[in-house]
Amino acid sequence: MSQDQSKIPQATAKRLPLYYRFLQNLYASGKQRVSSQELSEAVKVDSATIRRDFSYFGALGKKGYGYNVKYLLSFFRKTLDQDELTKVTLIGVGNLGTAFLHYNFMKNNNTQITIAFDVDEEKIGKEVGGVPIYHLDELEERLPEDVTVAILTVPANVAQMITDRLVTKGIKGILNFTPARLNVPNHIRIHHIDLSVELQALAYFLKNYPQE
Repeated sequence: MSQDQSKIPQATAKRLPLYYRFLQNLYASGKQRVSSQELSEAVKVDSATIRRDFSYFGALGKKGYGYNVKYLLSFFRKTLDQDELTKVTLIGVGNLGTAFLHYNFMKNNNTQITIAFDVDEEKIGKEVGGVPIYHLDELEERLPEDVTVAILTVPANVAQMITDRLVTKGIKGILNFTPARLNVPNHIRIHHIDLSVELQALAYFLKNYPQE
């Protein structure tokens, strides 16, 4: 992001792509203005939180008028560096990895998987979703310097070893879909997404906190 990260809470930063996606839909539908209440109902974030989030970026709207959709969209595009392509590598072309390659963030055109690695000889040398797959042994040789993000969909017992290699190659961010909790230097950003834990949490909340 182009804004000073020291001034923006992480919780706010994580909500910005959500706002951006909704604003894209609004703009495509021809809507010119939107209120914090309308945003709240669409993205399921309370309006007070939205107003507070937006306040970190100065005066984005006028009281009683709401927010100009085109201006907000342009502002958040710059804030999220939407005009700059982030290149991603996928490590592990199993069922989940294959799904990522077929999807390849087509709804988020500033992020693109450009290269993938696996150890299955039947997959090596092929392309999935237009993305070439190389053997993991060739990681250090094949991974381009301009690839800054990695998605890990590998067995947990090899996740740390692969992470160490990615860090050595200059990867700055990792989206970890393995149950392993990875150790990395402080300058590396990791987002852990454990699908089994998320499903268990969802089932727990459905059972114990039923909606009215």
